[in-house]
Amino acid sequence: MSRRVRRKVARKGKGNVVSSFPEIQDEVADLEPQGVVDWRSLPDDTVIQLLSCLSYRDRASLSASCKTWRVLGNSPCLWTSLDLRSHKFDANVASSLTSRCVHLQKLRFRGVEAAEALLHLRAKNLRELSGDGCRKMTDATLAVIAARHESLQSLQLGPDFCDKVTSDAIKAIAHCCPSLNKLRLSGIRDVNADAINALATYCPKLTDLGFIDCLSVDELALGNVQSIRFLSIAGTPSMKWSVVSHLWHKLPNLIGLDVSRTDIGPSAVSRLLSLSPNLKILIALNCPMLEEETSFSASKYKNKLLISLSTDIFKGLGSLFFDNTNKGKNVFLDWRNSKSNNDKGLDEIIPWLEWMLSHILLRSAESPQQGGLDNFWVEQGASLLLSLMQSSQEDVQERAATGLATFVVIDDENASIDCGRAEAVMRDGGIRLLLGLAKSYREGLQSEAAKAIANLSVNANVAKAVAEEGGIEILASLARSMNKLVAEEAAGGLWNLSVGEEHKGAIAEAGGVQALVDLIFKWSSTGDGVLERAAGALANLAADDKCSTEVALAGGVHALVMLARNCKYEGVQEQAARALANLAAHGDSNSNNAAVGQEAGALDALVQLTRSPHEGVRQEAAGALWNLSFDDRNREAIAAAGGVQALVALAQSCSNASPGLQERAAGALWGLSVSEANSIAIGREGGVAPLIALARSEAEDVHETAAGALWNLAFNPGNALRIVEEGGVAALVDLCSSSVSKMARFMAALALAYMFDGRMDEFALVGTMSESVSKSVGLDGARRMALKHIEAFVRMFSNQQAFAAAAASSAPAALAQVTESARIQEAGHLRCSGAEVGRFVTMLRNPSSILKACAAFALLQFTIPGGRHATHHASLMQNAGAARVLRSAAAAATAPLEAKIFAKIVLRNLEYHHLEHTV
Repeated sequence: MSRRVRRKVARKGKGNVVSSFPEIQDEVADLEPQGVVDWRSLPDDTVIQLLSCLSYRDRASLSASCKTWRVLGNSPCLWTSLDLRSHKFDANVASSLTSRCVHLQKLRFRGVEAAEALLHLRAKNLRELSGDGCRKMTDATLAVIAARHESLQSLQLGPDFCDKVTSDAIKAIAHCCPSLNKLRLSGIRDVNADAINALATYCPKLTDLGFIDCLSVDELALGNVQSIRFLSIAGTPSMKWSVVSHLWHKLPNLIGLDVSRTDIGPSAVSRLLSLSPNLKILIALNCPMLEEETSFSASKYKNKLLISLSTDIFKGLGSLFFDNTNKGKNVFLDWRNSKSNNDKGLDEIIPWLEWMLSHILLRSAESPQQGGLDNFWVEQGASLLLSLMQSSQEDVQERAATGLATFVVIDDENASIDCGRAEAVMRDGGIRLLLGLAKSYREGLQSEAAKAIANLSVNANVAKAVAEEGGIEILASLARSMNKLVAEEAAGGLWNLSVGEEHKGAIAEAGGVQALVDLIFKWSSTGDGVLERAAGALANLAADDKCSTEVALAGGVHALVMLARNCKYEGVQEQAARALANLAAHGDSNSNNAAVGQEAGALDALVQLTRSPHEGVRQEAAGALWNLSFDDRNREAIAAAGGVQALVALAQSCSNASPGLQERAAGALWGLSVSEANSIAIGREGGVAPLIALARSEAEDVHETAAGALWNLAFNPGNALRIVEEGGVAALVDLCSSSVSKMARFMAALALAYMFDGRMDEFALVGTMSESVSKSVGLDGARRMALKHIEAFVRMFSNQQAFAAAAASSAPAALAQVTESARIQEAGHLRCSGAEVGRFVTMLRNPSSILKACAAFALLQFTIPGGRHATHHASLMQNAGAARVLRSAAAAATAPLEAKIFAKIVLRNLEYHHLEHTV
């Protein structure tokens, strides 16, 4: 892309996260008039509440600051719940926390290493255990966990698949955890009858069971779990629905059933709804066979709710639980805010429903076939996810935020999102809700909310809304997080927001530049994700002149060069090279170009990256070298670092590459070839042939850079002859006559003029008599073809009526009219050396009237007032005594009209620049 510390607020209302500890704010507010908060004077309760807002690592670190806080930091109430997902958790860390975890009841972990380390906590009173990233977890690990935590009441593993866990582990859980009332497992290959019957026998309190995304589940055995109230087999294929519909309706306590993402049909749904006495909710989202039956309706089943893609979910919930179909999208929020709600059954159903819906929607969003859900996502899905984001269950909030981040993405590779879905989120107040979650103190919520904000911000309208709601300041703050995942997602948000020119300054003002640079130093040795996002954001910011200076002042040059030199991840290399290219693109307005070139190892690293196997890396490295080559010292240093050989090799290999790579490869050679020594080296290394091949590209931008490089090379007679011998005349003639780029046509004409102004002829005569005669014959034909097309090119800019008026009076107005007709706007950016300007002045004396006209036309382009280097060119011409030659050309009786008029205009331009310099 040119593209991945939360505080709660006290006020209530839609879109805000209500503070769990308003008394903290009251006590701190009482101290504000003094202007200073004395942390030692805070009440113990307040300190404990503050500590509860920190991650376990920060809590342990802060507790070590003094004896009083050590005692308070070890308070049992701070260690009843622990979230280990944000940081590395191994046996050593677990052992260091053992003394604090005597009263631990709730634990969340990530990965098999953390699972194995749990045993060292010795948390015998653990009641709830939730883990993700358990793909490598084995039966042995899970069985030991169950054996060590016999008081376990809730065990959840997912949404990642537990590939290596089998029914044997489930049997071990059943035998070891008699108090288990909730078991939800994802991605187990085979859940057999023995495992399910063990749960039915040894876990009499089991009311909530989920075998989600499992390959096989024994339907008959599930009918034996009489205690079950909530059951999910979502995503489980090849269920025997005839068995299910004849057995499961006999489960006496079944209230909620989730069969989403399965092949259940209308007949099984109808039988379950009609025969299950206590079943209130049947979730069947994304069930193709059910949805194909458009005539099926569940409205006839009173006091029962079918949730499917074709039903109005919010209306159904409102009518079933609140006797009010007008609740709309606030059903869940109204239930949470209802103080008079004493319905124990509802207190069980709504949390289960929220959890299942968040899981189903996330899985559906992740599915590559989600394109068929377009209408659902816009009409209901986005609103459901936003409603679930306000759940009191943290894991539901996280999944809902992740779902929002996922369902808007169409093409992850090209950072493409569905605008309709993104704007549906914005329309329903989603931006404010996400920013509220991002300000939460829980790092899991921070990262998922930041990820959603980042993805949504690809849409320009959403990005504007994020900025208006203060999202830039929030993301800049999160980018400073010590949690790598939080920092990574925040950097991704800044990356996407920085695409908009209107947001760059705001990111810099919010301290985002320094935060991004600091991220690179902080995580330089670990994790490509955070580094790629930080470098990508800096690359976008560096494209702005003012922000480019900010990046350099913040240490960005050193940070980015360090990535280019040391990082092995291609995504990081690509963004670091792009950032360096953008930093070097402001040569006329700041010193960053020189600063990058002078940074130790920068040029060597970029030259090395042009040899990368990844096209994106090669492209950005070549682009950086192109920009850097505008500085004289950099140009020679690049050559000394092997840049000529590397870039010639790159040009030779990119005939079938993207236009972007072709443009930059030719552009870098163009930049280097400004130096005569480099120009000769490029020709010697075989650079002529690939540049000719690139000149035949279909891309306009490639035409320009290839023509520019060949123009510079043609200044040297030896290279000019190589261009002829490699068939370059035909390629340049084609550019000169048919390219859609005026600049490409202009530079191709200048290259041809260099080649046939007579200097190459002397070089071609070197050799034997027969060789010289053969070359001479070949050159004559090429010369005639070249001159014919140069003449045609110049006449394209010769308005005959304007020329006639200028010839008759030479009045300023008439000359100005010719100038405007002839002007090539982009040519004002070209900068010529004294030798090049001198060659065109000399060409004014050439016997060829066509070359005279071409030379005068070129000098006109280089001296038009307002051109970037016009004053420089005028000075070179004044010093070389060009005025006398120009006057002679303008007055010559035998000179073509174009040469005479253009020479008059150049003289007028020189007078203008001389007067301006004098003033």
